[in-house]
Amino acid sequence: MIKSIAHIGLTVTDLDRSIKFYRDILGLSYKGYMYMEGESTDKLFNGKDLSVKVCYLSPKEGYGYPDVELINFERGQVKKDSPSLFKTSISELCFEVEDIEKFYNYLVDSGVKVMSEPQVFDSSKYGFGKSKAIYFYDPDGNILEAIESVK
Repeated sequence: MIKSIAHIGLTVTDLDRSIKFYRDILGLSYKGYMYMEGESTDKLFNGKDLSVKVCYLSPKEGYGYPDVELINFERGQVKKDSPSLFKTSISELCFEVEDIEKFYNYLVDSGVKVMSEPQVFDSSKYGFGKSKAIYFYDPDGNILEAIESVK
């Protein structure tokens, strides 16, 4: 049935701004974009007379690393909502980093809104080990997470 996670999609309001954030700030590789419109697009997104620009960025080259898909409705009404970890939705997109402290400082220096300083978690008793994590926001307020495994 399911073979892998192909991509994680996020709806954004300004595709160029979001590409700059994910590519230039987070360092993802820009793969390209495509336009979607017509009957199949309207049916897929359950809308009417839609025009959608979709782009893909990747954290790594090769198989097994899902792309980040940025979806920008050029024609079609997008409801701006307040992202929250406390409602049913995709709560966050998490990126693994090598040095959370360095990444945190980089985000702050880059003007990215961050929820808190890195926090340490010991989930060893559950079989998950130790980690440090932060939550931060993309330009549209989508919640992102960075995590570092700690030995």
